[in-house]
Amino acid sequence: MQPGQPYAPYPPPPPPKKGMSAGAIVAIVLGSIFGGAVLLMVIVGALVGGADTSPDDKAAPKSAAPAPEKPPAAPAEPKAEPEPEPAKEEPVKEEPVKVAAMKTAFTPSILHDGGTYTSVSVTITNNSDKSISINPLYFAITDTGGGKHTHELAADKNQIDTVELAPGENITGTITGKGDFTPKYVTYTEGLFGDPVRGDVS
Repeated sequence: MQPGQPYAPYPPPPPPKKGMSAGAIVAIVLGSIFGGAVLLMVIVGALVGGADTSPDDKAAPKSAAPAPEKPPAAPAEPKAEPEPEPAKEEPVKEEPVKVAAMKTAFTPSILHDGGTYTSVSVTITNNSDKSISINPLYFAITDTGGGKHTHELAADKNQIDTVELAPGENITGTITGKGDFTPKYVTYTEGLFGDPVRGDVS
């Protein structure tokens, strides 16, 4: 203080600041809470949105469609059993001597005595491996009633010849019996004492 200036008292101290009212404090607190809630919602929304559009999800391969089911295989047809082979027929063994006979008309020779006669045409075949003797007297005719008729020499002009028949050869001629009858079969017996061979009359 300079000399000569009147004494001035110290200025009074500033009045103390008044504290905030209770309403203001409540408003500030509520504003902070509301703001924090809004910010939290924004953050959560951003996180959720980012998770939905993450590159990993976009790059995830689509699940492959299930392969179509194959149709069930058709049941295999049962194999046909092979048919049994027919039994082989053994070749029919030919008789050493074969006699075939058939009824024929009687043709009288120049030696015919005018009587009634019945003739049979006979074919004899030699299937043996040796010659056989053929003679009209080696033949006989049996009729349907069982009657036996010996050959009548020289009655029919087509009488079978007397020959030696070699293997594989055959001869045809007539055998004639006396009377009118129906012939049933002819019997050939070589040499009169050989094995008889019979041929039915057709």
